[in-house]
Amino acid sequence: MTGPAEVVAWRPRVPGLTEVLHARFTDHAYPAHTHDAWTLLLIDDGAVRYDLDRHAHGASPAAVTLLPPGVPHDGRSQFPGGFRKRVLYLEPVTLGADRVGRAVDRPAFADPVLRARVSELHAALGPHPEDLEAQSRLAFVLERLGQHLDRMVTPPGAPRDAGSADALRELLDAHVVEGVDLTVAAGRLGVSPTHLVRAFTRRHGLPPHRYLTGRRIDLARRLLLDGLPAGEVAVAAGFYDQAHLTRHFRRMLATTPAAYARSA
Repeated sequence: MTGPAEVVAWRPRVPGLTEVLHARFTDHAYPAHTHDAWTLLLIDDGAVRYDLDRHAHGASPAAVTLLPPGVPHDGRSQFPGGFRKRVLYLEPVTLGADRVGRAVDRPAFADPVLRARVSELHAALGPHPEDLEAQSRLAFVLERLGQHLDRMVTPPGAPRDAGSADALRELLDAHVVEGVDLTVAAGRLGVSPTHLVRAFTRRHGLPPHRYLTGRRIDLARRLLLDGLPAGEVAVAAGFYDQAHLTRHFRRMLATTPAAYARSA
């Protein structure tokens, strides 16, 4: 009999991601199956044994596992206590069909930098996902995965590109409420998303998503002092809801939007 399982899944609002899955299994065993997407797997507790294209492999907290689309695989806990995992499903085009064979040959990467980036991406996809932050973190994950698959892992640079950095800042200033699509902005400027984020951070001292959040908080403060209710201010300033606004407001000003408004 299959033991109790804890499964939470959702579809993020981030281009390139089709699904997020967080799960804990005790004695569940996956039968052989395939996915249309790339499966990016973090094991947080326990370990998994699996066959990929009829070859035995293991997944543990020490490595990041990447299973290619269209290739049969199964999975079962290596130890009696079960396992806990976090999974991102990536659209096939994010890494390309030409890399499938390389992932079959080497589906695991013992890379603390990559694991940290994937974990940060999961955090950005939480209850109140930050779209620009999630897009930025996904870009860095894809960059690192591509380097592993191409056997060309290199340390990140800090490009000096004031033109692209200032152009992105102008875009963010012009679209504070609705935000900016990182991939679209990078394409318009003729650079990669990771180059654009690194150039902006070097030029302006903070990443684009934090800059945008600061601008939204500034707008929210003005609207609160004008007398608008906090619930209306949240949406008008680009936040999901009042709870989302309150979380960032506390982080920035150590008080709530309602208390800030009453202080006037």
